[in-house]
Amino acid sequence: MSNRIRKYPRTLLAIAVASASFGAVAQDEGMDQLEEVVVTGIRGSLERSMDMKRDAQGVVDAISAEDIGKMPDTNLAESLQRITGVSIDRQNGEGSRVTVRGFGPDYNVVTLNGRQMPAANIEATSASSSRSFDFANLAAESVSAVEIYKTGKASLSTGGIGSVINIRTARPLEQDDLVANVGIKAMHDTSTKTGDSWTPEISGIFSTKFADDTMGIALTGSYSDRQSGYAKAETGPGWYTIPGGQGDWGSIAPDNPNFENAPQAGDVYAVPRGIGFAFGEIQRERTNAQATFQWAPTDKLEATLDYTFSEQDVEQQYNAMGAWFNGVPVSGAFTPGTGNGSVVALTEYTDGTGSDVTFNAGEWGTKNTNNSLGLNVAWHPTDALTLVFDYHNSSAKNGAKDDRGTNNNIAGVQYNRAATTVNYTTPLPTVSFEFNAQGPFDPSQMLTSGTAFRNALMKHDIEQAKIDGTFEFEDSAVRSIDFGLSMLESENRSAFANAQRDTWGGYGTAADYDDSLFVQKSMASALDQFSSASSPDMTPYYYASDFNGMNDAIAAIAAANGETLVGACGDRLCASNDFTTDRTTQESQKGAYVQVNLGWDDLAMPINLAVGLRYEDTKVDSKALVPQYDSIIWAADNEFVAQANGVDFTQLKGAYSNWLPNIDFDIAFTDDVVGRASVSKTISRPGYADIQGGQTIDPLVRFNGGTGSRGNPDLDPFESTNFELSVEWYYGEGSYVSAGYYKKDVENFIGQTSFEETVFDLAHPVQGPRYQQAVADLGTSDAGAVRAYMESLYGAPVEGSAADGDTAAVFRMIAPVNAETAKIDGFEVAVQHMFGESGFGAIVNFTTVNGDIAYDNFNTNKGAGVENQFALLGLSDSFNIVGFYDKNGIQARIAYNWRDDFLNSTFDGNGERNPIYTEAYGQWDVNVSYDINDNFAIFAEGINITSETQRLYGRHENMMIGTIQTGARYNLGARYTF
Repeated sequence: MSNRIRKYPRTLLAIAVASASFGAVAQDEGMDQLEEVVVTGIRGSLERSMDMKRDAQGVVDAISAEDIGKMPDTNLAESLQRITGVSIDRQNGEGSRVTVRGFGPDYNVVTLNGRQMPAANIEATSASSSRSFDFANLAAESVSAVEIYKTGKASLSTGGIGSVINIRTARPLEQDDLVANVGIKAMHDTSTKTGDSWTPEISGIFSTKFADDTMGIALTGSYSDRQSGYAKAETGPGWYTIPGGQGDWGSIAPDNPNFENAPQAGDVYAVPRGIGFAFGEIQRERTNAQATFQWAPTDKLEATLDYTFSEQDVEQQYNAMGAWFNGVPVSGAFTPGTGNGSVVALTEYTDGTGSDVTFNAGEWGTKNTNNSLGLNVAWHPTDALTLVFDYHNSSAKNGAKDDRGTNNNIAGVQYNRAATTVNYTTPLPTVSFEFNAQGPFDPSQMLTSGTAFRNALMKHDIEQAKIDGTFEFEDSAVRSIDFGLSMLESENRSAFANAQRDTWGGYGTAADYDDSLFVQKSMASALDQFSSASSPDMTPYYYASDFNGMNDAIAAIAAANGETLVGACGDRLCASNDFTTDRTTQESQKGAYVQVNLGWDDLAMPINLAVGLRYEDTKVDSKALVPQYDSIIWAADNEFVAQANGVDFTQLKGAYSNWLPNIDFDIAFTDDVVGRASVSKTISRPGYADIQGGQTIDPLVRFNGGTGSRGNPDLDPFESTNFELSVEWYYGEGSYVSAGYYKKDVENFIGQTSFEETVFDLAHPVQGPRYQQAVADLGTSDAGAVRAYMESLYGAPVEGSAADGDTAAVFRMIAPVNAETAKIDGFEVAVQHMFGESGFGAIVNFTTVNGDIAYDNFNTNKGAGVENQFALLGLSDSFNIVGFYDKNGIQARIAYNWRDDFLNSTFDGNGERNPIYTEAYGQWDVNVSYDINDNFAIFAEGINITSETQRLYGRHENMMIGTIQTGARYNLGARYTF
């Protein structure tokens, strides 16, 4: 093994191309040796992963299954977080999306057997623009390995300046004559308060070869039912930032005696727009299936046909209690300032807003479905030439299951709040209410107010075809030449509608709602991971509202009043399919590449060098549904209003091309020490919102024109120049140390620009000879007098008229442009050690990430024309510690994963230009299995066994955005191999 990288260079290069680009099987001596692994279990998995890393071109890390159907974690994202430089985002306590070296999910491309995967994401309150892939869609059972390509490679799919993540599934002709096993698992999720204590998961694999091993079929399937929950405190409306000493909404004077350490001139502080708590329950059913058929009639030809299906069916229910603040500071305290200007934060705050407390309820269901059909044909016309044709057609769709939409909210209220006090000194703030003469909360005084039924949809289709080839040379420094052509057609549709009733002052009377619709619940029980939940300063209870009961009551009131409710259902609240945001983007990508692989084995220190170049041409055709305007009327003395005549699609186009070179160099200093250097260029494509074809104007127009915005399909992609230096020491069987430095120079981050344009050619009523004549006749330009005079001549309201000489209004349009650059760099260190034949082993790795553009918390982003700060999101250090034992049929592993604070967003809840940081987070996971015999094994797993909580905050750690409790998960199971 120590000399494999030099003994079989051409074969290994072919393997790298096949596994990265199309999952083809190279039928030669080197490949056979690479796959002849007799060690099984945790140790065997780690040795195979190490071999992938050692034998690869460039910087590649991998996770390999212990055996078919036995990835080291129950979720692929949670497996990937064990890799150096990889960290994850969690949804409902489960790994969801992947960040690599500080570049978030939208900057990484996910492929399945080398084929780009479509992604369908939905947001709660808007149309999604994300390209990220959610790993929660895929069960781990059918996956044989996952590879992370951290450096560019000519043959790889484009779109990932962070990485390309390739998921490899098992192929029957690569396996034993018969592989069949079934696994059964029972899951206990401690986060649920109302769900089943135990839920099932079942998976099975069947793979066989026949017809003298020229044909094979593999079937995998899995089904899981997870019931989970969450509880959290949140500042949903966000924080309002104020420069100290300036009068503003909710501001506090420097000499206010009711506030300890009141902010002084030069300080920056913020007051909350509200406070709330939310409690949710989630039921997720996930179904995965894959069928693969292979036929190799000769040694020179192999065809693979596969179909992959995944579906997530999710039901959610939630209750919330909240209070909005109207900027009425009464008393409180701040953290001490530095005396020369600093960010100070509230430790305690009393807001005197006298209004309602809301008791919200929601219930909805979504379904995320993925389908992928692929054909791969590998042909060896000569001993030196390999050609591979690969085609696949895949789709992903995510949206509502029914007319409840993808997110909704019915607000129950009681109008008895006099003041609210919040203490921000604990991770979970405590909240107490002062009541007016009505007294404390009482179901007999509760009714509903406003409602919102939101409906989001994303559908993504990808059709891809490519031809890849490798030509090998004998007895030459040029070992092989790789080449290929590719074509990809992508169509993404993202839509959103909101059926909202703004009856926030209350609907009906409290007598219209049965008291049983509002049930008192314990705050301490719901938030039992936080000691402050049982504090005497915390309101002791909240009310869980009955969603369906409140919907029925609203329908009854509407029927009695002869009202028609919003939505598409007439007599009952529901979501609308009449999308107000609807955008479709088509991207046509054509690519070609060539890579020359060289090697010199006869040197004292053998060297391999790969030089590649990829050319890719992309055309963008984007359309979006927007209001259409045909005139401007003079509506008030200083107000002009553009008149819409319906909605229609507008269409914009764009194009770009990129040359993407890569150079990979490695040198064997000794048989066990390998040095690497890589330089490459990679790209990621802009988000769908930025390249949308829609252009809109603000209907309220001024005397001298108006404002508006539009997308820009002609944006260039983010382009990264990547540099890598690393050294790896493989000092023992299954043991190695690696250390590396990386740097990424990224161009074309997106900012905003403004320009003037006569959108829709709308004639302005005061931009022409009629207005000029009226001013001359009256001898004044007083708006009221001129408007009245013109109305007497032309009728009311006065409408702009191109026929009468009025010129088109000029609009200052805002559009996204490529404007920013950024640099990040960092170090990666990994150690994997096997303690001889003891069965014990350990892994330690860490990654540092440094960026040259950080968020300035002292910059309020306030003032006319001030743009939102540009800062790189997701940059954070991370590390993993794993200890394991694998001997005598016992496999045990304990792992700790940690990620430092990172910037999550530059906008908070109410669209305010404020940062959101995710606090540092660490989690312990364990699993143990025992092989009762060669066929039967039992296992137990624990995820987040210490029930760690998550927290988000703003400009200061006291500015809580969200504090979230999920909980531990435990699995008990068994697997039988036939």
